Amino acid sequence: MLADLPEGAVLPTKVLAKYHGVSETYLAKHLQALKNAGIIGSVPGPKGGVYLLKKLEELTLLDIVDAIEGKEPLFRCTEIRQRSPIPCSQSEFDTLCPIHMAMLEANKAWRDALQAQTLASVIRPYKTTLTSEKKALINAYMEKVIRR
Repeated sequence: MLADLPEGAVLPTKVLAKYHGVSETYLAKHLQALKNAGIIGSVPGPKGGVYLLKKLEELTLLDIVDAIEGKEPLFRCTEIRQRSPIPCSQSEFDTLCPIHMAMLEANKAWRDALQAQTLASVIRPYKTTLTSEKKALINAYMEKVIRR
């Protein structure tokens, strides 16, 4: 929705929350993370709302995920191999276990895939599937809810 805002317009958080069926509190937390990352800006007050700061072609899905989820890998190795009741030498743990290595590879592949996709590359195919009637409905809705 933010991608379709005209220049100088904002979208109220309440509208975004209602449209997506989530609580305003939940959404506000994520919007704050996006704002802290410099992805969105906000205008306070009764005529306020949020808007994108970056161009769609410059904003990657990884930027968005990192802003909301953080940059830490999803997998956190706790080195359970060292908890075995069978005695082991420390040298047995000098290399990462195969599971940890596989998870690091998967995390890198996931991050690389998200980095390769811009918001524009995700939105463009969706927009080409919309009928002219659907586009008109979306435009009419947006005109009702945006603030200038």
